[in-house]
Amino acid sequence: SSCAPLVASSFKTHNTNAQVPHPRFSSRSSLHEPTLFTSTSAVTDPTDTLSDDALLRSDVRTMGTLLGEAISHHHGADVLQKVERLRAMAKESRASSSGSEERLAPMAEFVSGMTAKELVVVSRAFAHFLGVANAAEAHQRCRRLKLDLEREVNDEVSLPVDGAPAPIGALHASKPDSTAGVIARLVYGKDGKNVSKEAVYKSLISQTVEIVLTAHPTQVNRRTLLEKHFRVQRILNEADSLRENSTTYQRQQLDDALRREIASIWQTDEVSRVKPTPQSEAERGTLVLETILWDSLPSFLRKLDATMKWCLGEEYGLPLTASPFKFASWMGGDRDGNPNVTPDVTREVCLTNRIKAAQLLEADVRELMGLISGNPPSINCQSEAMQKIRSRVGEDSRAPYRSYLHPVATKLANTASWAQRELKRVQKKETFDNNIATPEDVYLNEKELLEELLTVHQSLCDTGNSVVANGKLVDVIRKISAFGLTLVPLDVRQESDRHAEALDCITKYLGLGSYSDWDEATRVSWIQTQLQSRRPLIRSGIWREAESESFFTPTAVDTLETFQMISEQNEGSLGAYVISQCTSASDILAVLLLQLDAGVKKPLRVVPLFETLSDLKGAAATMEQLYRIPAYIGSLEGRKQEIMVGYSDSAKDAGRLAASWAQFETQVKLSEVAKKFSVDVVYFHGKGGTVGRGGNPNTFKAILSHAPGTINGQFRVTEQGEMINQNFGYSDRAERTLDIYTAAVLAEQHTDRPLPTKEWKDMMDKLSQISCDAYRKIVRGDQRFVPYFRAATPELELGSLNIGSRPAKRKASGGVESLRAIPWNFAWTQTRLNLPTWLGVGEAIGEVLSSKDEKTLRTMYNEWDSFRTTIDLVEMILSKSDSSVARHYERVLVSDPQALELGGEIRKIHDATERAVLDLTGHKTLSEHDALLQRLMAVRNPYVDCLNVLQAETLKRLRKSEGTAEEDVLKDALLTTITGVANGMGNTG
Repeated sequence: SSCAPLVASSFKTHNTNAQVPHPRFSSRSSLHEPTLFTSTSAVTDPTDTLSDDALLRSDVRTMGTLLGEAISHHHGADVLQKVERLRAMAKESRASSSGSEERLAPMAEFVSGMTAKELVVVSRAFAHFLGVANAAEAHQRCRRLKLDLEREVNDEVSLPVDGAPAPIGALHASKPDSTAGVIARLVYGKDGKNVSKEAVYKSLISQTVEIVLTAHPTQVNRRTLLEKHFRVQRILNEADSLRENSTTYQRQQLDDALRREIASIWQTDEVSRVKPTPQSEAERGTLVLETILWDSLPSFLRKLDATMKWCLGEEYGLPLTASPFKFASWMGGDRDGNPNVTPDVTREVCLTNRIKAAQLLEADVRELMGLISGNPPSINCQSEAMQKIRSRVGEDSRAPYRSYLHPVATKLANTASWAQRELKRVQKKETFDNNIATPEDVYLNEKELLEELLTVHQSLCDTGNSVVANGKLVDVIRKISAFGLTLVPLDVRQESDRHAEALDCITKYLGLGSYSDWDEATRVSWIQTQLQSRRPLIRSGIWREAESESFFTPTAVDTLETFQMISEQNEGSLGAYVISQCTSASDILAVLLLQLDAGVKKPLRVVPLFETLSDLKGAAATMEQLYRIPAYIGSLEGRKQEIMVGYSDSAKDAGRLAASWAQFETQVKLSEVAKKFSVDVVYFHGKGGTVGRGGNPNTFKAILSHAPGTINGQFRVTEQGEMINQNFGYSDRAERTLDIYTAAVLAEQHTDRPLPTKEWKDMMDKLSQISCDAYRKIVRGDQRFVPYFRAATPELELGSLNIGSRPAKRKASGGVESLRAIPWNFAWTQTRLNLPTWLGVGEAIGEVLSSKDEKTLRTMYNEWDSFRTTIDLVEMILSKSDSSVARHYERVLVSDPQALELGGEIRKIHDATERAVLDLTGHKTLSEHDALLQRLMAVRNPYVDCLNVLQAETLKRLRKSEGTAEEDVLKDALLTTITGVANGMGNTG
């Protein structure tokens, strides 16, 4: 859903010439300005779009005023005046000299006169303003969603499909990317390709979207600030409900609540003072599950159930235990290049997740005990479920359901206590309490708990109490189906070299030679033999014994102990074992062997991750070799193979265009190979939030642009960093995100999307080769590039900031090639150049458009959705880019003449790419079809410009201040600007 952009905002009151409020102003009644209840916000028609925009402008203006008040109160009017002066200069710069390379020079001169502490305060002002503006916009999206539903129900909007039942206001029948809109189009569409109700129903009850939360360090906002922004949104929501009918006192209380929250935001330290541990990352990452999705998911499923019955018929409701959504996590399990994730860390996170799940479920069951207090008659009752309940609680129980559920709640409490004891043991904080439950008194199998609640549900239905059965009880049953007893299972991820090293130590210890020296055929043959024999290679823990420990390297010991940890975990704690940098069949077989050797009773599914361009191109051959091995096929549960496609690293390796085509082609080939061997393949899409890392803000279009025949109702995807909060950080937005995923996966199953013709494939091969060569010529082949990149961006400084637990590089000694995809994109996003997304694209398009193949390329853009989606994404990123800002970073930070020369060449390529994209799309201006984005960036650009100028000045001083008293202050200023740019641009890296 779209939201209106900020059209007018200020740090001052409505009268821009007004004096800065007196410091005592904050203690006065909020009925004086500023207030959420101004005449501006008192719209007469809340369904009018312009009035709706006015509410957003009013909300932002009010919060900007309150923020300015806090700045003036704590730092003085002179600091606020500097903030206002810089903002005015930025607006003037945009208005008078847009595109000029020197347009930021006056701002830079003004900022150069600030002290280090002033840099921090002024940077905080702009960063916090954009932070609360984001909160207002998030609320605006929710406001618009509610209004859209009201318009549908009141018949104020035309529906895309005639003949469909009248909307009921559960999901959005008028939106093509909502499940209600998709069902209506499929069943009642007039295109002659109507799908039967039975087919749509079958798709909906069998499809699954699994969202994997990852701890990539792109969420630069602290958890404390995220919680405060959430409370701001709640206050804005309450204000909406009070605008038409409220008392003076109610309005005053809400205004004062907002003033307190904004004042608290300003006084909150936004800088992370310590590097987060993997455990704290996991805690922050799962916050959205505990506070939002725990209730939003069952709420959405209730709406989905109602929508299915509305459009398909009463008999087509969502089955009670259907699981359209699953959740998983990498937080605490992803050890690829992160030495901080040890076996004990994974143990801790698994136990912490069990504790949280047990506590949440216990609270729900105790609530059910209060809600289901009836005493249905048992005489002549033939219900087997009711008899089961009576057999536990007795025939004379006056509240049989409460009595039946009481031991369930007790057992869940025992589960939490047991997990807490185990957690203390792992943390070496052992405290022995004989009263704590033993494993026999706890829930370790979700089916056991599910059976208890299904019994209650069935007995209620059997005794004429279906209305009670289908209340809160249904929500709890669906939570168990989605979250289980572990909240989220952890995937384990490790790079392939670590497994080869462990096996090398084992073969040397056994006197078999060096596994690392064997060729691929020898490795595969040896592993096959070991898999068939099923005899342990070594005794558990032998690597710690004095006579044998010399054979095992420290990293090999860590790897072997990780597999030992896996063997100890209870059901549901862990999900998949993902192998990064996977290049061969032996890489996959090695993990299977190490699991069996460690005694893992139910081995984790082994998921190869193909990342680089060469890995993607060799993936089909690798998997075909595996499918020919009987021992491997026999290890696949239900002959189902999961394969992960790496979007971030492939784009970093070859450029966005070449990577996109390689990902598309690889999935088609992998599907063909799997079909030949009767294997059901599920793709795990490792996408980042930004376009440079494979992301697409339009989830619906992104899913439908995947290669045909590769999703088939099963979609597993990562949600990373700031995108977790953007998509799931507020209940209404979370439900909308779940709706879009459901709609897209359903539509994909019933949308005719033929594979590209040979002519189009040949053209994509040509475009990919040209773009890859152009990309690598700069990034890998030009000796000037690394000095330029490290001088003109904050890349070097990112590693010292306390954003994530994982090092920025896989290998400390490596260059750009070893830099992870996240800081790679992060650095370019900060300087607004966004180079990884577009470099190489313009050369490819330009060369083809000037050749005899011009017509083919234009036809592809107009008729092939997948290709058009890719080009449109590049166009969108170009519209958010600004080469004049990048030029400013060069002018301030780059002294090497050759690096400066390269910077000029890169900016010329950027401008040529803009022209090539406009030529292909037929647009006069970038993203001219996206009026919302244009308005949004037009308003935000001046504020982000200020942060860019502040960041460049901070970097210049920081690089000269090592070991000085100002160094720590400047680091604070830098992280603050990074947060601000991220908030302003809507993404980080």
